[in-house]
This record gives sequence, C-alpha cells and structure tokens, in this order.
Amino acid sequence: MPKMIVSIDGVVIKEVQLSKDRTTVGRRPYNDIVIDNLAVSGEHAVLQMSGKDVYLEDLNSTNGSYINGKAVKKQLLQNNDTVEIGKYKIKFAADSVGSADRGPASTLGATEAGAGAAPAAGTTNGASIKVLSGAAAGREVALVKVVTTIGKPGVAVAAITRRPQGFVVAHVEGADKPTLNGEPITTEPVMLRNGDVIDLAGTQMQFVQA
Repeated sequence: MPKMIVSIDGVVIKEVQLSKDRTTVGRRPYNDIVIDNLAVSGEHAVLQMSGKDVYLEDLNSTNGSYINGKAVKKQLLQNNDTVEIGKYKIKFAADSVGSADRGPASTLGATEAGAGAAPAAGTTNGASIKVLSGAAAGREVALVKVVTTIGKPGVAVAAITRRPQGFVVAHVEGADKPTLNGEPITTEPVMLRNGDVIDLAGTQMQFVQA
C-alpha cells in the first residue's frame, strides 16, 4: 500500500497510508493529512488513487503545490517523489508493504523517520513520556523512535525528536499551542530536560530521562 511521509526541516512528523480513493491535504482539521500552517490552504490538494497509480491534484491553493521543486496542477506521482506544500515536504512511497500502518498522528502515537530508523538498544538513555492527567494518566511511553508524535490531529500535535545531544520538542499542528513548563512551544525545537512538563490540549505529560 502506498504512503505519504510528511516532514519539515528534515524531521519526519507523520506517515499516512493511502487506503482511500481520495486523500485530502490541507490546513482544515477535516482533511486526511492536516498541515496547520498559514502557507497551506484550507483545502490545498488531493491525492487520487486509480489502480496502483496515485495522482496529486492542486485544489487552486493560494501558494500552489510542487513536485520535486516544480509547480504542478495535476501529476502522476512516481516512487520517491517529493511533494512540497509550504515548508512541508511529503515523500511518496509507492510500495510500503511490510511497514507498520501508523496512519496520522494520534495520542501518544509514534512514527519513525524512515524504515529501520529505530535506534539500537541502549541509545535512548531510558527516555520516556509519562502521562500525568486525563484518561491515560499513569501511562508511560518509551521514546524509542526517532520521532514520537503526541496529541490529536487538528487539535494539537507536538513532536519529540531524538537528536545526538538529546531530545527536543516542537509544535507541529493545531490551533492550541502546547506549553513546556508553562511556556508556549513554537515550531522551533526546544531541548527537553529530565522532569520537564508538557501541557498538550489540557493533558499534562512529563519527560523522564534516566
């Protein structure tokens, strides 16, 4: 099954399997792929499947859709093509057989930056996110992926990314900006420290690192 791998500044934030005939892309929360950025139109583009072929069609967006740097109105996607919408890059993977169906970002869902990108055992320094409030209070999720997304699509989503020097958090999408120790988190990555508290759409989570 083909999939789209969404990234910004080289960091993968979500993977979406193309399981429907039409997959919409845009800023509005009802889209299948939500990109909450002012450079993205409410209904920006649509991915249409015809057999094994996938076409990208721009929906008269304000800033246009690009494939491999070239503006397009409608074009057949080839494996590894990169769709550019605003600052976001969406890589088309024609055949994702055998990969996990991670779908859109979900509450404490995790997404890997590419196949086989999970670090070797012992390279995460025992880092995890512990939920402090809400229905999932007490749940702890180990940060074993390159990128772990937390939140609800269309409401508030943040991404925690593993880097050589540690973990960083950044706001990905949603009108409600998450906070870190009471301070708003922007799209600029912020380094996490043991004990930091993230508040995401009313749910508090603590970053724990051994």
